[in-house]
Amino acid sequence: MTSEASVPAATVPPRWARKPTLVLATVVLALAVFGTTTQTWIDVRLDPNAASSSDLHVQGSKAATAVTALALVALAGGLAASIAGRIARWIIAVILGLSAVGVIAAAAIVLADPLGAAQGAIAAATGISGGEANVATTLFPVVAVITGALLAVCALVLPFAGRYWKTRTKYDAGRAKRGTGPVDEIDSWDSLSRGEDPT
Repeated sequence: MTSEASVPAATVPPRWARKPTLVLATVVLALAVFGTTTQTWIDVRLDPNAASSSDLHVQGSKAATAVTALALVALAGGLAASIAGRIARWIIAVILGLSAVGVIAAAAIVLADPLGAAQGAIAAATGISGGEANVATTLFPVVAVITGALLAVCALVLPFAGRYWKTRTKYDAGRAKRGTGPVDEIDSWDSLSRGEDPT
């Protein structure tokens, strides 16, 4: 009785490996990265003589254009992981990892050189390329770096968590529940044809 009771407990995945938990975490983090790109990443103080307004707010989608696309790729990967097979999960994990690294790198570039990241917006506002201005980054590039790092963790965990996930199709799940496969079904029909009870 003890060994039979311990079998189901051994098959229960840990919390970090549960499909709903990992997929939801990946989707939420991807949406969080995308959300940061809609906010101001750089505050710019222009020369009052160069433009009618001395204040300019540069969104993340303008300061680091790649982050928006990478966030959407990560979002698609997180959703696809919920129905993917073992090999596909490895491919998705690689894509998620590369997307996360790209997000971190793009946000880090903005933090390292905010003036360079804001040059496009400054040129659009003043009509002058390479102009000087006082710039300051907001908290959102840092948030993008943190969420990108957490996405990378999800990418690393995904292939190993997938080992705990059950079969992904209703047909396979139903067949596994019955404990029968094609060979068992053929044997059952042979038994019936001989007048025997297959059960």
